Amino acid sequence: MKRQIAAGEVSAISVLERAWAAPESVAGRMRITDFLLSVPAIGRTKLTRILEMLEISPAKRLGGLGPNQRIRLRDFLRERESITRTRRRNRLVVLAGPTAVGKGTVASYIRDHHPEVTLSVSATTRKPRPGEVDGVTYFFVDDAEFDRMIAEGELLEYATVHNAHRYGTPRQPIVDALGRGENVLLEIDIQGARQVRAVMPDAVLVFLMPPSWDELVRRLVGRGTEDEEERARRLETAKVELAAKDEFDHIVVNHDVGEAAREVVDLMKTRGPGRPRKAR
Repeated sequence: MKRQIAAGEVSAISVLERAWAAPESVAGRMRITDFLLSVPAIGRTKLTRILEMLEISPAKRLGGLGPNQRIRLRDFLRERESITRTRRRNRLVVLAGPTAVGKGTVASYIRDHHPEVTLSVSATTRKPRPGEVDGVTYFFVDDAEFDRMIAEGELLEYATVHNAHRYGTPRQPIVDALGRGENVLLEIDIQGARQVRAVMPDAVLVFLMPPSWDELVRRLVGRGTEDEEERARRLETAKVELAAKDEFDHIVVNHDVGEAAREVVDLMKTRGPGRPRKAR
């Protein structure tokens, strides 16, 4: 039933009606948390806010909701379904995660295999790595130019990453693409994702997870772009970054680049982002 709600095969309101007609049914015994997490575009971060707004305990089951709780929940879902039907959902999806998890690789796969998705190009003060192209992979700028972009309000977000280089997202290309009805993918660090959430609350935040800590270390060492001191610093940062996963709407595990890319692209579909992904 949760899968059917997430896929749009049944409406959330119809499940509520079943639950209230038969409290001991499968629908009636479903916890409110599982139910809401199955509704497109609701992740764990939004879940807490919604339950507080509806004044519903996370321990409640659908069949056990009180009369006023039922009214508030039904009205909330009706409003969401109405908005979904009547407006085109141009999506900004923010992909973030710890160092060496493969954010850039997944974003590059999407660029190459999903032309319907517009990829934002970030600006950075670091030097290009082998194979990176200015204006495609990043806009490579010096500190003076980066300072100018900040001063003139040209960046949607910016941050210093690993206590070394600065990264930022040019604002206007994002605004223009969304205005044209395009779906936009923004691949940035966790600090930047938090800034985007603050200024564009409708953005969908996706956390890219490694299959395991050992695999993350292997990937960082294997790419050979940092010296031993830099690797150690990045791994310490990665531990802190992994702890931020619960701030995100969805979690995608990067077992396979193509599969991870497909999951991210699925979040941009007009029908809604689908079921939140949990770490496996």
